[in-house]
Amino acid sequence: MDTLMKRLILLASLIVGCTSVFADTLTLKSGHPDSYVVEKGDTLWDISAFFLKDPWRWPKLWGANPQVANPHLIYPGDKLTLVFIDGEPRLVVKPHVRKSPQGRISPKDGAIPAIDLSLIQPYLLQNRVVEADWFELQPKVMGGESPSKFHVVSDIIYVQGELTVGDKLGVYLDGRTFKNTDGENLGLEVILSASGRVVESGSISKVELLSSLQETAAGYRVLPIEDDSLMSAYFMPRAAELKEPATVLASGKDIREMGKLDVVYLDRGATDGLETGHVFSIFKNGEVVVIDGDGVPVQPHDRNRYEKMLANISSDSAVKMPDLYRGKLMVFKVFDKTSMGIILVNERPVRVADKLAIPDSLISSE
Repeated sequence: MDTLMKRLILLASLIVGCTSVFADTLTLKSGHPDSYVVEKGDTLWDISAFFLKDPWRWPKLWGANPQVANPHLIYPGDKLTLVFIDGEPRLVVKPHVRKSPQGRISPKDGAIPAIDLSLIQPYLLQNRVVEADWFELQPKVMGGESPSKFHVVSDIIYVQGELTVGDKLGVYLDGRTFKNTDGENLGLEVILSASGRVVESGSISKVELLSSLQETAAGYRVLPIEDDSLMSAYFMPRAAELKEPATVLASGKDIREMGKLDVVYLDRGATDGLETGHVFSIFKNGEVVVIDGDGVPVQPHDRNRYEKMLANISSDSAVKMPDLYRGKLMVFKVFDKTSMGIILVNERPVRVADKLAIPDSLISSE
């Protein structure tokens, strides 16, 4: 399925611009098939990879085709045929029909999704970014019925505050404090340790733990659980357009290098216009090479103190090399000043401080 995914990822890329960074002409992948029969487990993103290099650009390939009124309603067994409408490549869908009164097959799993939500499901309820002062005001875990210091699934914990019986809650511990390069506080990371339901209300309420990602301890805070239904089952990938530059703020797992399907934090959020489905290309800033007095290019690791100074100021002796393409990510969760994205394509390891740009295959090595 990995090979299938790669191919389908190319189908969504048919929208690759041919002459400029913002061109909207679809360009077919060399050696693309003329048709494809949808299989169980496919996604629109995956199917696009058969035909295109940039799967995030599939909406035009599917949505602009009048024969695909709702591309989400494509089922396993349907045959997709590549045609040209007004000179532009499009997909025509021929539903799979049985030769019986039953008609079209509608599998239990239903229509194929745009992007497989299960890929990021493990991350949807874990981390949040909130104001630290607000978090300190939320109900606190005081302990539990068990004498143990730590509590797990089925344990009853005590929470300070009168809670509503039946409410589902998340138990969170505080994590990292995020700041941007200017030192502005972007919020506090809070990490879900468990979920539970209120079983008794009072000045000290009782909460039964229903699931546990890690052990719960006194001092953790409880917040209303985020509803899965608030998260779209379909992500509509589209190029992000921000007025201010964006960068990779942190790794979701606090690791040095990230790759495909790893989650990262971005230093931009809803207040900056970021939305779920936004796609970025990821780049490492190009190195600055300094030309010494003899006209010889000096690499960063060979600089002396004077050459390091030249590299940090505007100088004719300091020449910036091209940015290095790392991969692509899609935003799936947005907070006020930060957001979370999942890496969907990576050619090289992604690191904190990598910059994010409007995606276009013409400026990458894809």
